[in-house]
Amino acid sequence: MKKIPLYLVLVAGALLSVAPYLMTVNAAFKSKQEILTSEPWAPPANPVLSNFAEVWSRYDFATFVVNSLVVAVAVTVGQLVFSTLAAYAFARLDFPGRDALFWAYIATLMVPQIVTLVPTFIIVRELGLVDTHVGLILPFVFGFLMPYGVFLVRQYFKTIPASIEDAARIDGAGTFTILWRVMVPMAKPILGTLAIISFVNTWNNLLWPLIITHSESTRVITRGIAQMQSQFNQEYHLILAASTMALLPLVAVFLVFQRHIVRSIALSGMK
Repeated sequence: MKKIPLYLVLVAGALLSVAPYLMTVNAAFKSKQEILTSEPWAPPANPVLSNFAEVWSRYDFATFVVNSLVVAVAVTVGQLVFSTLAAYAFARLDFPGRDALFWAYIATLMVPQIVTLVPTFIIVRELGLVDTHVGLILPFVFGFLMPYGVFLVRQYFKTIPASIEDAARIDGAGTFTILWRVMVPMAKPILGTLAIISFVNTWNNLLWPLIITHSESTRVITRGIAQMQSQFNQEYHLILAASTMALLPLVAVFLVFQRHIVRSIALSGMK
């Protein structure tokens, strides 16, 4: 009985979190006229699929989806590789100023992304990577997401007993062998969590693609949805249909890996 108020609060919080997504999916099946005249939570009187067909026919939506997948997968792979290397150095290698450098690096998490947009854009422009897939990918791998990835993996590495590495060294294993054959296999849960977080954050990001891409050949799904609205023309039915399709991969990923996400984040906070 004492836990009932807690459960009620949790249920209310869950409903508040899920409600916007449910209303988006619900409205995606309404006609343009019905969206403007009905309540957001009211079910569609006459469900339609034409909104989805119109998104695919009027816009190069397939290209948007492919670009988003390419960028998200590339960022995820880059995050796993470079965050693992940096995290192992901060967790296990002994060098002067290690802890001070680590916390100075992690302090960049407190800097809003928007503050670094101008210098990041200047660097990308000078490298000639504006309106390219590489220009979309590199800032996510080495800038926007990496400090969090390094922190997450480093915290997990510190929970692994050093005696396991000592045993590997006695058997003749070097630093890189220990990292890739001992530490990485043991860190699969947290690396899976980092992969999911990196994929979702990259897939959802709008601000950087809005700045760096101009042509449809490099436009990602968030940038594509943004172009469906203007000052004098609000295509709500198309925006909601496109948003629903953009949600599907994220929902699928979360439903499959939610148990691993919760477990890994809990483990990363042990030390």
